[in-house]
Amino acid sequence: MRSPLPVEADRLVVNTGPLIALGRVDAFDIIGRLPVIFIIPKEVADEIEAGARAGYPVAIPAWATVQPLKAAIEPLGSHLLDAGEAAVIQLAIEQRIENVCIDEWRGRRAAVAVGLSVTGSLGLLGRAKRLGLIATIRPWIDKLTACGVHYHPDLVRRFLQGIGE
Repeated sequence: MRSPLPVEADRLVVNTGPLIALGRVDAFDIIGRLPVIFIIPKEVADEIEAGARAGYPVAIPAWATVQPLKAAIEPLGSHLLDAGEAAVIQLAIEQRIENVCIDEWRGRRAAVAVGLSVTGSLGLLGRAKRLGLIATIRPWIDKLTACGVHYHPDLVRRFLQGIGE
């Protein structure tokens, strides 16, 4: 199974969902050690900051760079996706970044439809395992599930099988 994240450092535009999920299980240190330049659009940073103000334990990781969009979010994107997903896709297109990190099904499909490679929080953990930063992924999936992050059981089964667990 080919990983959408290359071995050399590359740029990856990240949505709110994976940041919240990985932050909930204290995986920022591990993910921040991946050979990736993580970029988040201002809209995602705004969503995270709004959550923090509302009392949710979320934060923008130190390894992420916030970048504004050059233009307003395209109307079609803003009608079909939430602001974060639409901004992730638009920023990737504007900056000619091939890879995005989105967990939500609708955002993933939209990103693929415009030719982007998509990974998610599980993909980042899989990358960490392949690079030897973590030994196994199953405990991380269990932590994510305990924190309220939901993955389809078939996805988890196929993912673990593909990663050799």
